Amino acid sequence: MRLAKVLLLALLLSALPANGGAGGVIVVLTVDDAIGPAISDYLHRGLIEAAEREASVVVIQLNTPGGLDLSMRDIIRDMLASPVPVAVYVAPAGGRAASAGTYILYAAHIAAMAPATNVGAATPVQIGGIPDFAPPDRARGGDGTADKDGEEKSANDDTEDSDGKPKAGEKAPPEPEDAMERKLINDAVAYLRSLAEMRARNAEWAERAVREGASLSAQEALANGVIDLVVADLEELLAAMDGRAVKIQGRDHRLSTQGHAIEHIEPGWRSRLLAVITNPNVAYILMLLGIYGLFFELASPGYVLPGVVGAICLLLAMYALQVLPVNYAGLALILVGVAFMVGELFVSSFGVLGIGGIIAFIAGSVILFEPGLEGFELSIGLIGAFAALSALFFMGVAALAVRIHRRRVVSGREQMIGSLGEALEDFQGAGRVRVQGESWQAVSPAPLQRGQAVRITGLDGLTLIVKPQKEEH
Repeated sequence: MRLAKVLLLALLLSALPANGGAGGVIVVLTVDDAIGPAISDYLHRGLIEAAEREASVVVIQLNTPGGLDLSMRDIIRDMLASPVPVAVYVAPAGGRAASAGTYILYAAHIAAMAPATNVGAATPVQIGGIPDFAPPDRARGGDGTADKDGEEKSANDDTEDSDGKPKAGEKAPPEPEDAMERKLINDAVAYLRSLAEMRARNAEWAERAVREGASLSAQEALANGVIDLVVADLEELLAAMDGRAVKIQGRDHRLSTQGHAIEHIEPGWRSRLLAVITNPNVAYILMLLGIYGLFFELASPGYVLPGVVGAICLLLAMYALQVLPVNYAGLALILVGVAFMVGELFVSSFGVLGIGGIIAFIAGSVILFEPGLEGFELSIGLIGAFAALSALFFMGVAALAVRIHRRRVVSGREQMIGSLGEALEDFQGAGRVRVQGESWQAVSPAPLQRGQAVRITGLDGLTLIVKPQKEEH
């Protein structure tokens, strides 16, 4: 009987989850920008490296105004699939986990914030058919909700109970009128609530963060069960996490964070390259350089360099635009504008095509990216500079073409007209004249004397039509 109990105890002990104390280094990944493809790639590679090194925990130090929905979901998928526990720490003081950052914070095994930080404003917006996230000042209700006098209310004012629910008798936030917006909001609510329920965090406030754009300070977030810890720095966070139990892919795991080396992983060259080319201003420049380079190559075949540079720039721009929240109506207007300006070079439209092209180019550039999505805005100065340069270039080329068209012919038979010569004999009617050192058959309605200066006024086959030069005066 005793032997059976010993065997049963051994079996139970063997079934207990492994303690995290045998783990390796503590990996720190720093995000201090809008959530986009570059950040997604950086965190993806950082989590893979942490898993390969059997890290004890990954700490994502987060400060973001929001970002792209697709990139945010990729990051959360990587976090949920990670065999290494992930802590998200909103820092430094004055930082925020707004919009997309709220979802990432909710998805973490440990959610922590530094004092004087905030979380929330997770209302998605529709941009060119792609759902993304508005920064706090554009989310419904801002950092709180506005009362009838226009003053902002705290996220925990007297219209709500301690769980963030509206009190009895208070009206719920109005539903969006547009069907597509309702679908977008409801999908975001369900997604954030599912993360909250998985991590046992406040799901009711999560819904308010989406529907009303509500925000909380660090202390309010802790009091409302949105986060687990409020700590001043990374060392305090690691000390507070030590020994905490979390679930990793459905299995219990106890964190061990004391006595392990801390290693900060910086973005690799690929992530840095993505960060550069997915900057809307850089993508815009690459697109225009690509268009102009290919235009030069097609207009003047054989130069090669403009075509090569243009093709590379256009391919990089196409990659960047397919991962950015692009308004395709704006992109179409830019292409139409360039086409009109090019058409001005070949069609005599008295400037109509050129002016229309400039207007379409500027309008398309302005609406190409959503101006209110922080971190993904196109510089108005850059638009103005490229519009002016494009207009000057195409107007200059058009003016040059007109000048060339009006220039006097300097080669061929036509260049003979207006040239001066001299009569080789006395004649009236048909005779011979010397022009540019050559003897020509000529006809003249006026009598000419040998050696008299003549001007060519026309051609009839190989016969010159001339008249005395003195008649020009």
